[in-house]
Amino acid sequence: MPPPRLTLPPPADAAGALRRSYLRLIALSSTLRHLDQLLAVSLASGHYTLDPAPATALLLRYASLRAPPAHLLRLFGAFPCPDRFLRNALLRSLPSLRPHLLFPSPDSFSFAFAATALSSSCSRGDAAPPSASTARALHALAVAAGYAADTFVASALAKIYFKLSRVDDARRVFDAVPSPDTVLWNTLLAGLSGSDAVEAFVRMVQAGTVRPDTTTLASVLPAAVEVADIATGRCIHGFGVKCGLADHEHVVTGLISLYAKYGDVECARRLFDRMGGPDLVAYNALISGYSMNGMVESSVELFKELSASGLRPTSSTLVAAIPVYSPFGHEMLARCLHSLVVKYRFDADALVSTALTTLYCRLNDMEAARSIFDAMPEKTMESWNAMISGYAQNGLTEMAIALFQQMQALNVQPNPITISSTLSACAQLGALSLGKWVHKIISKENLELNVYVMTALIDMYAKCGSIAEARSIFDRMDNKNVVSWNAMISGYGLHGQGAEALKLYKDMLDAHILPTSSTFLSVLYACSHGGLVEEGRTAFRVMTNQYRISPGIEHCTCMVDLLGRAGKLQEAFDLISEFPKSAVGPGVWGALLGACMVHKDSDLAKLASQKLFELDPANTGYYVLLSNLYTSKKHYSEAALVRQEAKSRNLVKTPGCTLIEIGNKPHVFMAGDRGHPQSEAIYSYLEKLTAKMVEAGYRPVTEVALYDVEEEEKEHMVKVHSEKLAIAYGLLSTEPGTEIRIIKNLRVCLDCHDATKYISKVTQRLIVVRDASRFHHFRDGVCSCGRQLPSSILTAGATRADYSPLPGMVAKIWLTQSVGIVIEASASLN
Repeated sequence: MPPPRLTLPPPADAAGALRRSYLRLIALSSTLRHLDQLLAVSLASGHYTLDPAPATALLLRYASLRAPPAHLLRLFGAFPCPDRFLRNALLRSLPSLRPHLLFPSPDSFSFAFAATALSSSCSRGDAAPPSASTARALHALAVAAGYAADTFVASALAKIYFKLSRVDDARRVFDAVPSPDTVLWNTLLAGLSGSDAVEAFVRMVQAGTVRPDTTTLASVLPAAVEVADIATGRCIHGFGVKCGLADHEHVVTGLISLYAKYGDVECARRLFDRMGGPDLVAYNALISGYSMNGMVESSVELFKELSASGLRPTSSTLVAAIPVYSPFGHEMLARCLHSLVVKYRFDADALVSTALTTLYCRLNDMEAARSIFDAMPEKTMESWNAMISGYAQNGLTEMAIALFQQMQALNVQPNPITISSTLSACAQLGALSLGKWVHKIISKENLELNVYVMTALIDMYAKCGSIAEARSIFDRMDNKNVVSWNAMISGYGLHGQGAEALKLYKDMLDAHILPTSSTFLSVLYACSHGGLVEEGRTAFRVMTNQYRISPGIEHCTCMVDLLGRAGKLQEAFDLISEFPKSAVGPGVWGALLGACMVHKDSDLAKLASQKLFELDPANTGYYVLLSNLYTSKKHYSEAALVRQEAKSRNLVKTPGCTLIEIGNKPHVFMAGDRGHPQSEAIYSYLEKLTAKMVEAGYRPVTEVALYDVEEEEKEHMVKVHSEKLAIAYGLLSTEPGTEIRIIKNLRVCLDCHDATKYISKVTQRLIVVRDASRFHHFRDGVCSCGRQLPSSILTAGATRADYSPLPGMVAKIWLTQSVGIVIEASASLN
């Protein structure tokens, strides 16, 4: 047997010449086949394992030609003693982190390349993206190795944290560097948003230790847009001119976007026209600016100009042209652009598909939106958010929650927009158990509790009946914005705690938070439900006189309701004539009609109903209200005429239903419902419960039941209302002392309200009822709304309104509050 061959290293001069030859051939290789041939020669000659420089160059060239990661790992494994450079080359080339490659002797490049690999995993939207704990583990290793102050490592680590929405962790990385360079400052500016980024830019300039570059300006300009202060944008523009940075193409493009988003399209156009030969990115910026300012025709004309110039539209061009901001009236254009997307084969592009999904959601064409979403080969976080928020904003709450559950089943980690949208859906649905489940996911996934997520949690808990939990979250917030304050004030209003709402409003002003139109709407609503007439008048005057906010329909409705509840019907009627014509809609007259019901003013009710029949002739609730008022005054012929008129218009009253969750499972009841599996037990229990209530002094309120049936039948009709069935089932299915929560889709009638007070007394239970207008907390025979009306004071029965603003308007307030939180969260992250 011959002895084994020993591969001796060539002489130094020959080795140097051979290395140079290999490096030159590797650089000239343009295909994987060329590299394979070089590798074969190197392995056959034994040179591959002797010289790490060509091995490193070969690995990097394989990576640049998109060789599979497994091949790169085999190349690395074939080298017996890899040095630090070869390890770093592999770390830099792999699409995901291999922690063991950091050792035994990592340097700053090792940690930076490892961080870049993690960041790439986030960008690709992998099925199992890196978690915050993985990023923190890498960060800890870098700190332990003494590279916490290295700007190269810090930039890469900060970028990971920003991509994982861990803004506070990214700030800590930055703060650990005593002398950040321009690249690290730029990373911070690109990751922050709004005022935070602008403040960081000001600090950078004031520090004077580094010189901003064009990337600095390009990073801070989008943040200046979010601040919504054109003076800030102009200052940044002026700084760029002073430093000689404002003429670079990508800075000019950023300025075009800036002025377009501020609404100064004329200035944006001037910048565009001054460019010698605007590139595709500049065209896209101005097309987008026209679209977002509702100048759809100008956007289309510029799109045509782009096509005529010989430039080929890209997916970004079509995203800019799609009229997401002004969809109504441009349905045909939307379909044409959709066809163009298919023609250019951009329908698989995630950005284009997401824009179309958003467009169709805003057009309320949810079927088309879902079709595009389902056809996407790879769904991005933005596409999930567009679909979930689309469902939530169109009131399809069950679909929004179901899609979020599907997202969870696929192990797609949500971001703050996803959470805000899903919590909005839970708030609208009143599904406390689902809301708590989403809250647990936030904790389990260790998601960042930023201001938008915490505001959405406040909104959800308030609208699901847990006002104490909502306040607890509010008090734990370090940085509250105006939407956070509005959500908490609105929550107190919904629960009838007007004094608490006003106290919080005062605290908000003391904190120097500028109130908005939504703030005053929440305050007026709270005053209305708390009977705080003078406080409501003052708030309305302050809104119009001091803050110069024009009252909208909702503000005027709340004022009419406030006066109407207090019995000041004539003052309410006179006030309507003082409102702007644009602010007097069905809600205003509906509030007046509801007040007339309470105070039995049939003359004013007739006048209000006539206005309502003109403005909203298809709304059944107004006919029922007027009919019930006539019935209560025993004007049966007039009541019959009103009902006949509604019947001739083929109007059908919305059926009342009540939901209760038992063991995280929803149960829905309707009046007289016998479809529940335990209906026999429920009715039997309700009979016994009614007997106890009668002993305690309960008397059914039957005045608004049908007038042509016997009194005994009237009592039976009100006895089997959906609220009573749901409460009876809750009492049967829970342990003594357990809180009962129900949700009614319409206003609770007076009989059910009185009955629930007696039920809470005889069973010693806290019963929380959410109806179409507000929350009622029943304890020991008392309701939080303070309603202590004699039986002669009548309501609309189980209709959509009694003596509150028109519930359609109230529902709009609820939906607007939730949607506003979602929209602000989206704007902060886009």
